[in-house]
Amino acid sequence: MKEIFVLTEHRQGEIRDITFEMLAKGRELAEAAKTELAAVLLGSNVKEYAKILSEYTKRVLVVEDAQLENFNSETYQRVLASIIKERKPLLTLMGHTSFGLDLAPSLAVSLNIPLATDCIDLGFRNDALTVTRQMYGGKVNVNCLLKKAESYIGTVRQATFPAGKKSPSNGEIVEITSPLSDEITEKRFVKYVLPPPGGVDITATDVLIGIGRGIKDESEIPSAEELAKALGGALACSRPIVDKGWLPDDRQVGSSGKTVKPKLYIALGISGAFQHILGMKNSDLIIAVNKDPKAPIFGVADYGVVEDLFKIMPSLKSKVEELKK
Repeated sequence: MKEIFVLTEHRQGEIRDITFEMLAKGRELAEAAKTELAAVLLGSNVKEYAKILSEYTKRVLVVEDAQLENFNSETYQRVLASIIKERKPLLTLMGHTSFGLDLAPSLAVSLNIPLATDCIDLGFRNDALTVTRQMYGGKVNVNCLLKKAESYIGTVRQATFPAGKKSPSNGEIVEITSPLSDEITEKRFVKYVLPPPGGVDITATDVLIGIGRGIKDESEIPSAEELAKALGGALACSRPIVDKGWLPDDRQVGSSGKTVKPKLYIALGISGAFQHILGMKNSDLIIAVNKDPKAPIFGVADYGVVEDLFKIMPSLKSKVEELKK
C-alpha cells in the first residue's frame, strides 16, 4: 500500500511543532486517499523521538547514522531519495522552513518528481495532487492542480494546521539501514547560531504582545514590553514598527515577517492588514485592542476591546501583577 510521508523536523533535542502540524494534515490526506501515514525520522540516537512519533502515525521509518545527527541537506537528500525510490510514497511532506527550503527543491530535481512549496492546503483530485498557495503578498489564494505523477513533494507553511491528536494505538517503528557509505564532504554542519543575548524567537513563544501604529511613539514601547514580561511572553509587532526601526525585523509578524501560533496573542493598536493577519490568525486565543470599531483585526479576534490602548495596557499589567501575588 502506498504511504504519505511526513519528514520529522527536530533540532537540539526537540521535535519541532511543524512536524505535528504536518502529521495532522497527513493523517487527513491518508484517510481521504485510503492509504497510510508514515513519519520519516533521520538522526542519531533518536529512539525516544520514534516512540513519541509512533503515537501519532501508523508507522515510523527510522534511519540512524552519525552523519545524520544534525540536519544537512546533502545527507538528508541521499537518505530520503533512497527511501522514496524504494517505497514510492504518494506524497512526502516537509516544513516550509529553512530545513525544507534547503532540502525539497534539490530532492525533487534529483528524483524528477513534482514539487509544490509553501502550501496552506493540500488534497487529491483524480489521483493528482491539488494545493492551495498564496500570491501577491497573500492577497490571492490560488488552487493548483499538479500533473499526475507516481509521487509528489510538498512543503507546508508553519502554523497553518492545528497539531494532530494521538492515534488510538501506537504505530510500528521500522528501522531502515542507512544508505550512507561514504563521508559527505560537500557540505558540513558547523554549529547552531543562537539568537544574541536578549534575542527572542517569537515563533516559539506561548504569549505574544503585538504592537502596531497605535503605539504612536517609540518611547511607549517599554510599557508594552513590561506587559509582555508580566505575562511571561515577548513583544512582537506589525510591519510599520519595523519600518520605523523601533523593533528588529525578527519581531515582525505577517506574510513578510514570521508566522506565529502562540497560546495567546494580544494585538495592541494593530488595525489588522491582511498581511499581518496571515501571520497570526491561527493563534489559540486572540485579543485585540483598537480605538476603531471597524478595524479588520476584530474579524479574527476572539475578544475585542474598542478603547485606547494606553488605558488598557497599565490596567491589564496591574491586574496581572495583582493575580501573581
